[in-house]
Amino acid sequence: MKIEVLFPEVCNLYGDLFNIKYLKKSLEEVEVIETALTDEPAFEKQNIDMLYMGPMTENMQLVVIKKLLPYKEKIEKLIQEGKVILFTGNSMEVLENYIEDEDGTKHKGLGILDLYAKKDMMHRFNSLFLGTVKDEEIKIMGHKATFSFSYGDNEKNYAFKAIRGIGINKESKFEGVRINNFFGTYLIGPILVINPDFTKYLIKLMGEMPKLAYEDKAEECYKIRLAEFEKDTTNYLQ
Repeated sequence: MKIEVLFPEVCNLYGDLFNIKYLKKSLEEVEVIETALTDEPAFEKQNIDMLYMGPMTENMQLVVIKKLLPYKEKIEKLIQEGKVILFTGNSMEVLENYIEDEDGTKHKGLGILDLYAKKDMMHRFNSLFLGTVKDEEIKIMGHKATFSFSYGDNEKNYAFKAIRGIGINKESKFEGVRINNFFGTYLIGPILVINPDFTKYLIKLMGEMPKLAYEDKAEECYKIRLAEFEKDTTNYLQ
């Protein structure tokens, strides 16, 4: 099994690379390919089982868009083929139509997702999130720490539906985007570490029988955290 991690030297905020570290511990035979900004993506010529990219700075988003633009059609093909893809934090925004600065300047994205992002660099939004995975009876938790929101209609292809917290913006209950086995989400956590049921679900989508590292402890921590997230007294705006 091959998992490609895009640009881990720069797309590594909030400890989200531990999503991949956890998968590496959980899968018996796996090769993790770390593709640097100076490298050609492995998915261009190799058959990979999963593609991952984590959150980055807002300036780095523009660099990543430029880097991935020649591979737009290949990324679209991977999505349509049902390849397992996970983009966390603000990495989803590079696939959108554009990212808009506070002064109205629009930076063109890859245009794979029919959404757009707007930045507000003077106001970071921090919150908790509790929701359900689309079409699955799986609850998922996470955190948000973002200077931007996405806008557009994702009601039919959302990744997670909020029980508590917000979706892709403050007016939405629909979080992220799911197209086949592509998941783009603002959630950080790292979400695969704190959501064992969702992690097992992704492993199944890759065609493997899921057996998580430290599974008993992961389930125990999940139940404790879920109880806290479900409390009416829990403050979701951090």
